[in-house]
Amino acid sequence: MSKAEKTRQFIVEKTAPIFNTKGFAGTSLSDMTEATGLTKGSIYGNFANKDEVAVASFDFNLLKLRTYISSEEEKATTIKEKLKVRTRIFGDERPVSYPAGGCPLLNTATEADDTHPELRARVVDALETWKDRTVRMIETGIKNGEIAADTDAEQVALTLMSMIQGAIMISRTTAKRSYGKSVMEVAQRYIDSL
Repeated sequence: MSKAEKTRQFIVEKTAPIFNTKGFAGTSLSDMTEATGLTKGSIYGNFANKDEVAVASFDFNLLKLRTYISSEEEKATTIKEKLKVRTRIFGDERPVSYPAGGCPLLNTATEADDTHPELRARVVDALETWKDRTVRMIETGIKNGEIAADTDAEQVALTLMSMIQGAIMISRTTAKRSYGKSVMEVAQRYIDSL
């Protein structure tokens, strides 16, 4: 990795938690310089503008989340256990190894839907990837007899995604983790019923 690549990576690693916590509009250049210890010129010598830093930070946070979820899914032995990983992670009361500020999909989607087309496109791609991965898991469960043959894999995937993202939003907005945990428990029972 070249010096320039290392500097870009350093900037992303230091600013990603800020973008995920404060959002695109809420993150200032002074936040970025303070977090990195670099000057404005150093940051913009490595990135064209704040938008480019924000997109790279979203990608970093998403990769961190996906890596954590994948490692947890690998521990599961059945399809239903794999499907429950996200409900367990996001409904858990203990701290977990996902990005500071919470779910980057939810955080970025709510801000970028009308204001930042490139970030919105990144979120859409991440949601479609999540849906497709979940559909493949469900189809595998149908093939191996773990999930009922008449299950509509895409509908189940979308329902689970909505339950999970909705639970995160409600529990974070109200500051009542019990609300999120309650929805995640319902989602787990839904998975068991498949």
